[in-house]
Amino acid sequence: MYLKIKPLIDFAVSLISIILLFPLLLLIGTIVYIMIGTPIIFKQERPGLYGKPFTFYKFRTMEEAFDKDGKPLPDLKRLTKFGQLLRKTSLDELPSLFNVLKLEMSLVGPRPLLMEYLPIYSKEQFRRHDLKPGITGWAQINGRNEISWQKKFELDLWYIDNISLFIDLKIFILTLFTVIRRRGINQSESITMERFNGIN
Repeated sequence: MYLKIKPLIDFAVSLISIILLFPLLLLIGTIVYIMIGTPIIFKQERPGLYGKPFTFYKFRTMEEAFDKDGKPLPDLKRLTKFGQLLRKTSLDELPSLFNVLKLEMSLVGPRPLLMEYLPIYSKEQFRRHDLKPGITGWAQINGRNEISWQKKFELDLWYIDNISLFIDLKIFILTLFTVIRRRGINQSESITMERFNGIN
């Protein structure tokens, strides 16, 4: 029953949030434009429900920077001070509300990773795509970037098998505390995964 009304809740909450947070979105977008440049929004193809790709939105946090051979510098060297602030406060995630409004994502669910990881998932791990990806999730309030990828997968699958309105409310509330305390946040790209290192 809850899975049937979850999209309605996502749509309503994301719409209200976008309206209420529009001045903040505009302010951050303006600062990104002045301090980092265009594009203001970082867009990347990510796997959604059942692995179907969608365009994922975040505020841009890194600038264009290349080495002498014309290759992009590592993420940490391109990450600006304002970008660090956005990541520490998770404000870079706010544009993802538009993904929720478009029903490509949910407010709560397994975090969307990279398309290139799909072929290396085990059959069990691929079950994390049985639900829409979320802005926050069970793994985010249970260690975030401080836990192993194997543990993250286990937490994602636990959520899929136990999803309920109560659990979603718990995750949402605890996410606010996690962000305020800046717990489990690091400056590296949070979606980076050790390829073929104990994933399958």
